[in-house]
Amino acid sequence: MNRLDIIKAVAQTLTTKGEAAKAVETTFEVVRQALRSGDKVVISNFGTFRVKGRQARVGRNPKTGESVEVPPRKGVRFKASKNLLS
Repeated sequence: MNRLDIIKAVAQTLTTKGEAAKAVETTFEVVRQALRSGDKVVISNFGTFRVKGRQARVGRNPKTGESVEVPPRKGVRFKASKNLLS
């Protein structure tokens, strides 16, 4: 399921596809902004999104075998609610 599928599903409840698109885009933007500011996003009966940092490490170029320094970075982690899959 992609973003357009979500919009179509929401449009069945709302009056127009435009309103559904605006609702979905606004929801994603709110989640995006919360994660950028370092907040945890908890959606009941769905799951939790959080930002987790990765430390710098030494990687290896698979083509040449040369060691490469990989800088620290942040990524988003999702933990599904127990109710999501049951």
